[in-house]
Amino acid sequence: MRAPDERVDGRWASEITASLPDRVTTAVREWIEREPQAPALVDPQVRWTYGELGEAIDATREWLERMGVRRGDRIMVVSENGRALVSLLLAAGDLDVWVAIINARLSGSEIDHIRDNCQPRRVLYTVEVSPAAREHAERNGAERITAPLIGELAVEPLADVEPAPVEAAGADQVAAMIYTSGTTGAPKGVMLTHRGVLFIARVSGGMRNLKPGKRVYGVLPTSHVFGLSSVCLGALANGACLYAVPRFDPAELVAALENEAINVLQGVPAMYARTLEYLKAQDHTLRADALEYTSAGGSPLDLDLKSRVEPVFGTTLHNGYGLTEASPTISQTRIGEHHDTITVGKVLPGLDYRLLDDNGQEVNHGAVGELWVRGPNLMKGYYRRPEATAEVLTEDGWLNTGDLARIDEHGNLFIVGRSKELIIRSGFNVYPPDVEAVLNEHPDVTLSAVVGRQVQDNEEVVAFIQPVPGSGLTAEALKAFAAERLSAYKRPTTIIFMETLPATATGKILKGKLRDQAAAGRSA
Repeated sequence: MRAPDERVDGRWASEITASLPDRVTTAVREWIEREPQAPALVDPQVRWTYGELGEAIDATREWLERMGVRRGDRIMVVSENGRALVSLLLAAGDLDVWVAIINARLSGSEIDHIRDNCQPRRVLYTVEVSPAAREHAERNGAERITAPLIGELAVEPLADVEPAPVEAAGADQVAAMIYTSGTTGAPKGVMLTHRGVLFIARVSGGMRNLKPGKRVYGVLPTSHVFGLSSVCLGALANGACLYAVPRFDPAELVAALENEAINVLQGVPAMYARTLEYLKAQDHTLRADALEYTSAGGSPLDLDLKSRVEPVFGTTLHNGYGLTEASPTISQTRIGEHHDTITVGKVLPGLDYRLLDDNGQEVNHGAVGELWVRGPNLMKGYYRRPEATAEVLTEDGWLNTGDLARIDEHGNLFIVGRSKELIIRSGFNVYPPDVEAVLNEHPDVTLSAVVGRQVQDNEEVVAFIQPVPGSGLTAEALKAFAAERLSAYKRPTTIIFMETLPATATGKILKGKLRDQAAAGRSA
């Protein structure tokens, strides 16, 4: 089924898609030429106009060429958000260089694994903005250098690697590689094309009201596809001002909302939960008068958190769904809509989608099936992993998301769980998000994560809980709360309390780690 065309800020989405430039940097240069005095980027050291951003892109491009980087090369940037990463990304786009953006908060062994797969011409570390990048640079003996306009970097020696062919079309040329978290094996480099990320930046970004004059809080790591396409490029490809924030801190977020007139805030559910916790601890009422748009993504949003966030922030908390391989957005709720459900909204205009059963047949309307999608935002594949690519991407362009979903009579998409995370207990299907939504309703629960544990001839439900600090919540009390709201087969057999649930830098819960812990019978 094809999602219908829609108007996005006065234009049809199909028109926007057809007119996308072949390079990401071209889209940003349109604003550099049109509005050189407009605010473009704020980081801890600078406040740049679009004209100044253009000067930084040019200077960084020249610097990369002097450092021996050629067209078709790959560079690996170990970084946190700031002007250096933005400038390197856009200058590399000008040079037809792929950028592998790596979160500096990864471990040394993870970064080494990624380097081995990526085979970069240069490895760069944004040491000025990131203490973690500084530590990795020192571990690898990288040389400290000051690059024009973008500050101090550390650079590894030039590597003798083969450049990739340069493609003229933006749909074929790789702009960035985002590496998956690797919870089920070695990280895979997802090759994202210029056209793919620009489709998300301009179509999905347009639906988020990203346009000139808007101030966008960019705390989601650009090393994550949500931060790259939806936030960083979503702002700069649409003429908005990006606040490039290295790390999330609830106190800094509150200060920015109140003092910097932030208009657009995109985050993960855990970020909103921590901000509410901070405001409660400080007995502070948020005054975010300029805030117009908030959204959550990256991990499931439950209805309880949504209902608590909206009155505090004074906005509808929009929801969406995507994955790295789709650059990332597949669906999102629209401005003007307010849902009292956890729908992730309608599929983006121009995308094809279908829900299939275990036999590869389309399910009946309203039934649950595995979601497949096709469209201009899909990855080119996994770098140097053709077998892994073939497992999820068909020759005619269909991507198997691995997620179980249903669509209601209004065309709204609901994600009910990962096909690999489905728990089958006594013959009944248990979808972890359903259980988590109930557990999160308890006033003493900050976050929860539900996994399955294999027992003899069955599976049982294990719930990991991050309680409100000092609440004194007990497993017995939470089980009694769940028993009033969940069918017997959905109720957790075991409840494990943790001070903090393990998560990626973007706040996505590491369920693979929790499944291992549950299987080993460990508790905290």
